[in-house]
Amino acid sequence: MTAILLLDSRADEICSVLHAADPHLALVESTGDPQQAAQCPIWVGEPDKAAHMLRLGVKPQWLQSTWAGYKPLLEARLPQDYRLSRAVGVFGQPIAEYIIAYLLQHELRMNMRQQSQQRCEWDKSLPGSLYGRQVLIVGAGDIGREVAAFLQPFGVTLHGIVNVPRPLPGFERVAGITELPQAVQHADYVINILPDTPATTGIYNAALFAAMKHSSLFINVGRGSAVVDDDLLAALAHQHIAGAVLDVFRQEPLPQGHPFWRVPNLTVTAHIAGPLVPQRLGHLFLENLPRFMHGLPLIGEVDFSGVY
Repeated sequence: MTAILLLDSRADEICSVLHAADPHLALVESTGDPQQAAQCPIWVGEPDKAAHMLRLGVKPQWLQSTWAGYKPLLEARLPQDYRLSRAVGVFGQPIAEYIIAYLLQHELRMNMRQQSQQRCEWDKSLPGSLYGRQVLIVGAGDIGREVAAFLQPFGVTLHGIVNVPRPLPGFERVAGITELPQAVQHADYVINILPDTPATTGIYNAALFAAMKHSSLFINVGRGSAVVDDDLLAALAHQHIAGAVLDVFRQEPLPQGHPFWRVPNLTVTAHIAGPLVPQRLGHLFLENLPRFMHGLPLIGEVDFSGVY
């Protein structure tokens, strides 16, 4: 039986899921020893941990990443003559649940109602509804499209931003990244799911926040590098937008002295919007395993030649 190395901080949970599905799998939890890794043709784990092993001179035949991204594996001088597959279809639901929670909190004014309860005030102000709201998903890739599918039952109108404009199921309109300044003008909710690339760094700046509706809510579950921090702080202070929800930051953990902590219309969470769901990762791996064994294309397979 082919040995499978688990290189993940949640290896014990992944191991339990895989063993429950197939008790005969030869699963090995990594000790960090490169000799151990060299004995395992298949690796399942986090790209940063895999990159460390690659630097030590060992590599797999196939790495099933437990991340949606794989930036650490693109480091100069690391080998790329192995098969790599991303964790697709794994993070969409938890990220959608996070986003929907904050959309509903905003519409139902949950924070305000909690404050009214604490003051013993009978607050009869009516809540809003997601029905008919304009939602812009900036980064309508695998995760963005799954988020959109979870939002559809609420009756929202979905718009998307992608690198190459094309029709997508469930979206009223999908535009290119160059049209972002026009697209935000009509959005009640702007949801960033863009990856970290030179083209997306600082894309949410003063001009873009000024183009948004004063009533709009900005949610960032993509990368902190996409936001110019001072410009977002100014937009919130001057009520160019109604509020923001940030799960990702330029520096993590967010320093205790950072002004984001003290802004009343800004919610900070600690990069927890898209936790790994071991059951979904296990399902993906078990779908890909026979594909790998028979030399077939993998779900989420990365073409290293096309990522630069």
